[in-house]
Amino acid sequence: MCLPFRRAFYEELSQGATSSGALAARADSPTLLFAPVGVERAETHFIWLIRLGVLRREVDGQGLTERVRLTPLGRSVISRWPGEIPRAGLRQRIRENLMRHRPRL
Repeated sequence: MCLPFRRAFYEELSQGATSSGALAARADSPTLLFAPVGVERAETHFIWLIRLGVLRREVDGQGLTERVRLTPLGRSVISRWPGEIPRAGLRQRIRENLMRHRPRL
């Protein structure tokens, strides 16, 4: 599995929502991320995880917000690992990245 964030990030999302800006600005980001990200990169990861069904946008009285939450499917995916989510190998990450950005290749 090529999830872009550490288990602590998904556990935090199971308790509440966060935005890409808030994630990029956090001082404790190494505990949540495998690699540092900016706002745009975090948003790109969020959109990909929303397409997979792991995350969803939070809704308020005005409609969708920039904040995301963990879905029931996301909870079930994360529960497969008792500890830290294993990092995919380089070959699998390259393949998944190509499929994410160039799905018709």
